[in-house]
Amino acid sequence: MVVSNRLPIVLEKNAQNEWTAQPGSGGLVTALAPVLKNRGGLWIGWPGITDIADADLESAMAEATRTSGFNLKPVQLSEEEKQQYYNGAANEMIWPLFHDMLGRCNFDPSYWPFYQRVNRKFAEKIVENLEGGDFIWVHDYHLMDVANELKYLEVKDKIAFFLHIPFPSPDMFMRLPWRFDLLRSLLQYDLIGLQTMRDQRNFIQCVRKNIRTVSVHGRGQVLSLDFSGREVRVGAFPISIDYRDFAATANRNEVANKAWFIHEQLREVQILLGIDRLDYTKGIPERLRAFHYALTHYPELREKVVLVQVVVPSRRKIPEYEDLKTEIEQLVSEINGEFTRFDWVPIHYVFRSLTRTELLAYYRTSEIALITPLKDGMNLIAKEFCASSVEENCVLILSDFAGAAAQLQRYALMVNPHDQRGVAQAMYRAFKMPPAERRERMRQLRRSINKGDIYWWVDSFLEASIARKLDSFARVDDYRPQIEVR
Repeated sequence: MVVSNRLPIVLEKNAQNEWTAQPGSGGLVTALAPVLKNRGGLWIGWPGITDIADADLESAMAEATRTSGFNLKPVQLSEEEKQQYYNGAANEMIWPLFHDMLGRCNFDPSYWPFYQRVNRKFAEKIVENLEGGDFIWVHDYHLMDVANELKYLEVKDKIAFFLHIPFPSPDMFMRLPWRFDLLRSLLQYDLIGLQTMRDQRNFIQCVRKNIRTVSVHGRGQVLSLDFSGREVRVGAFPISIDYRDFAATANRNEVANKAWFIHEQLREVQILLGIDRLDYTKGIPERLRAFHYALTHYPELREKVVLVQVVVPSRRKIPEYEDLKTEIEQLVSEINGEFTRFDWVPIHYVFRSLTRTELLAYYRTSEIALITPLKDGMNLIAKEFCASSVEENCVLILSDFAGAAAQLQRYALMVNPHDQRGVAQAMYRAFKMPPAERRERMRQLRRSINKGDIYWWVDSFLEASIARKLDSFARVDDYRPQIEVR
C-alpha cells in the first residue's frame, strides 16, 4: 500500500465536460509507478482538486485503475484544508525549511493543526482499505504524521516512511516550532528511509538533540533506534529510476526521429539542457546568470552552444512561484537581447510539460546536461539523462547539493550552483571535452545507475523494513520487467 500526498494521475475535464485521468509526473511517480504496475498493489492519495462530486471521482478512479495496473483510492480535501495543509504547512513551512531556506518559511500557528487533521484523513483512508498483513509505505514531507495517527487507530501492520527531500541539519531543524511533535511522529514508523547518508546523519543528530531517551545502535546504511521500547530503523536509500525502461525507450524510432528533428533545428551547436520544475530550489536564475558569465568570459562559446531551458509549470497559484517565473523570463530576455545574432539565439526557453517522447529526445540529443539545484533530495533528471544518453557522447554537470551527487560525483563535473565563475568554467570544460573522455565518463555513470535502479531501491528498502533478507517477498528479478536494452 503506497500512500502519498498526490495520486499518480492528473484529473482533467474533456470536451464533454467529463472528468478524465491522465498519468502524473514527478520523481515519486517515475520511481514507484513501474514497481506497482509489475508487482500489484494500492495507491492512496489526494486527486489534486477540491470540488468534485463523489460519482464523478469514482468514475475517473475506475478508469485510472484500469489503465495504471493498480488500484487507486482518493482522499478528498476541502479548499480550506488545501490552503492550510498543502499550500501552508507543506509548502510554506516544511519545504523551505528542509531545503535550508529559512527566509522563505512561514510558521503560521494555524498550519500545524491542519497538517495533523489532513494526516488523520489519510490514516482513516488507510484503515478503510486494510486487508490484514499489508505493508504500508508512506511517502514524503506532506505525511510525516500518518504513522502517529495510525497508532491512535490501533493499526498493527508494518508502517514505513520515505522522505524524498533532504532532511535539515539540527541547527536548521531547531527553527521549527513543532519540532518535538514532528520527531515523535516520525518515530512512530517502523522504518524511516532517507535519500543520503548525510540526511541520515542529520536526522539522527536531531533525534539525539531533542529526544534524549532515544538510543542509537549500529552503523552504516541502516541504524537501529530504541524509542519507548520499540525498534525504529533509519536507513539511507538513494532513490533511482527504471534504467532499462529509459534506455530501451530512448532507442525507439519515434524518439530517434524527434531527436533528429531537434538536432536539425539546432545544427552545428552543442546543446546544454536544463529541465526543472518551477521551484526556487532548482537554481534556475543562478544557472542563467552563470550562462551569461560563460558567454561573456568565454567568447568561443558564442554561436557554438545553445541553452535549452525547460521549465515545467508548478504551484502556479502561489505568488512566490509566479514571481520566480517572471524573474526567469526577464533573465532569458536580457541574455538573448545581449547575445543574439542573425542565425543564433543563445537560450531556447520552454515553459510547459513535455511529452515522454519529447523529454527523451531532448535527453538523447543534448551534449551537456545542467543539473544545478541549490538543494535537492535526489534529482532523478540527472539519472534519466544518463540512462537516455545511448550514444554516450555527452557530459553531466551536477550540483554539489543534489542528492545524486553522492552516487555520481566521480564521473560528473561537480559545481557549486552559487559560484557563477565555477559553473561557467564547467560549461566550457564540458564543451571542450574530448569524445573519448565523454564516453568513458558517461559509460561509468550509466553503469552505476543501472546497478542501483528503482528495483534495487525497492528491494533494499523492503529488506530493511523486515530486518532480514527477503524470504517472504519476491526477489528483485522476479518483478523486474524484462526489457531488452541495446
